[in-house]
Amino acid sequence: MTSLINQDIRELVIIRLGALPANRKISIGSFGEFSRDQLIESVKRGDDLGKKIVEIELEFLRSLKEGFLR
Repeated sequence: MTSLINQDIRELVIIRLGALPANRKISIGSFGEFSRDQLIESVKRGDDLGKKIVEIELEFLRSLKEGFLR
């Protein structure tokens, strides 16, 4: 069950990343600067960068839910 939830979360993050402009670079702290497609590939692979992106997206969505961001 947890594996299915993790897959659903990764798919959600990939869809959200897909909405970013293709030519935009995104800086992720000490990881460096990446294109949208590089981030999507990292999430698909589940590497350290991909896990960090998922963590960032989940924190953002939780903040929206709690009303911290409006």
